[in-house]
Amino acid sequence: MSGHSKWATIKHKKAALDAKRGKAFTRLIKEIMIAARNGGDPDANPRLRTAIVAAKAVSMPADNIKRAIMRGTGEIEGGQIDEILFEGYGPGGAAVLVNVATDNRNRTVSEIRHVFSKNGGNLGEQGSVAWMFERKSQIIVDAEKASEDQLMSIVLDAGADDLRDQGGAWEILSAPEAHEAVLQALEKAGIATESAEIAMVPKNTVKLEGKNAQAMLKLYDALEEHDDVQNVYGNYEVDEAEVEALA
Repeated sequence: MSGHSKWATIKHKKAALDAKRGKAFTRLIKEIMIAARNGGDPDANPRLRTAIVAAKAVSMPADNIKRAIMRGTGEIEGGQIDEILFEGYGPGGAAVLVNVATDNRNRTVSEIRHVFSKNGGNLGEQGSVAWMFERKSQIIVDAEKASEDQLMSIVLDAGADDLRDQGGAWEILSAPEAHEAVLQALEKAGIATESAEIAMVPKNTVKLEGKNAQAMLKLYDALEEHDDVQNVYGNYEVDEAEVEALA
């Protein structure tokens, strides 16, 4: 099981818990605010359009979405949110990207650095690991919702690049600009998605075992729990048994 597929297939389960305590709303509101800086019209702003779709998928009220857009465009006051991409290494040399949205850059930098060092990792310089990833549309579908043949014809016709079996789930990868078309094709076919977002997908992966695997999973969880963290991406592979052992 790859670090990326672990993140991809477990993410939606964690999102259900996040939604219960409002964390999913907080993350999405920040994303909408950041995206709206480039314009409050979703028809002319693909990133904002994607963020709104994600917000609606977790039943965010329309008023919340509207206010977040207005804060982002500056129509109403709402605090300055900075977007930062941290690059670093986890246990065993795994590459890690951490996307954060914060209203206090200095505090967040210090806290993220502490999380890395406490869990056997270290922050790297800008550009140190980002080149190992590529920006992709990533959509996850529960394997029970559709067969490979059914999905293949739907998503490839809609512009997807690849369909991967991640063990219990299908991972659909596309160019970012094809994200909406693939989502719409799945919706039209009546196939529910577990998660759908523009993600940083690793070009290659490294295998982690034993203590390194356990430490990497703990680092991942610690980063995910930070209030300012929007997303965590890694290029590691971990066997299913390691994930179950930590759980």
